[in-house]
Amino acid sequence: EPPAWAPGPAQAAALLEEAADLLVLHRDFAAAVERCEAGCDSLGPGPSLGPGPGHGPESFAEVKCSLCVVGIQALAEMNRWREVLSWVLQYYHVPEHLPPKVLELCILLYSKVGEPQVMLEVGSSWLRDSANRSLPEYGSLLELYLLQVLLPLGRFEGAEELVRGCDVFDSEQQLAFLGTICQSRCRWTQQEGMSSAAEEQKDTAAETVLGALSQKLLTMLTLLRRALRSMSNHFYLLPYKKMLLATFLLYLVVVRLDPASPTSLPFIYKLVQLFRQAWAAVLSPIHRPPMRD
Repeated sequence: EPPAWAPGPAQAAALLEEAADLLVLHRDFAAAVERCEAGCDSLGPGPSLGPGPGHGPESFAEVKCSLCVVGIQALAEMNRWREVLSWVLQYYHVPEHLPPKVLELCILLYSKVGEPQVMLEVGSSWLRDSANRSLPEYGSLLELYLLQVLLPLGRFEGAEELVRGCDVFDSEQQLAFLGTICQSRCRWTQQEGMSSAAEEQKDTAAETVLGALSQKLLTMLTLLRRALRSMSNHFYLLPYKKMLLATFLLYLVVVRLDPASPTSLPFIYKLVQLFRQAWAAVLSPIHRPPMRD
């Protein structure tokens, strides 16, 4: 008679117990994931147990499911939640074969981290499978999928189709779910309206600010133009001829003449007189051209 536990499942059960201790007691999450992977690999692609009370394929499936549950929790603790779905599917291959507990954990995890769209196709495939409709957890998983995946994503039409096409719910439950979907749709519409109004207000405020800045810039440019025109008029009225003559005489004194020589004194005196006249003209409040009779 074959033993109740084959070497593979017995090893997987031992690894499961060790992984649970590492997760809960030692908080060694990486080691817990390693034990879970080793346990799932030891089970192989499918049940290998012979018939026996309490030790048939159901026990095989329970051990594998428990290993995946512990692995999911360990990955989440290490903030490696993005790997969870692919990690689980490497042992179950297709979404339809996921155990209800594993699917529930995945939906809750990705909903908590704000990524419910990851479970959109997976949950839909699992719920459409005819073999899963007979499971006692089907109704609770359908409700969880509606509340945590479809409604947060705004998939209201798909949610209504799923509820109306589900024969697990009676008429009262269907009406209750349809009412919940209607309320969620109303809230979604109100939030979109508020978001649109806020965006319009931001655009209007931005246009107002840009208009004010443009007006200020135009005013500044006008004032700058007036200032430049006034300065040009001011410099136009300066006695340029006297300034040029004084500069030329200074050149002659410094370069061509000897300031210590007696013959240079008349030129120096004339130069001083010209500089005084030019300086008085520059510092006078109003510069006017000379008036002639």
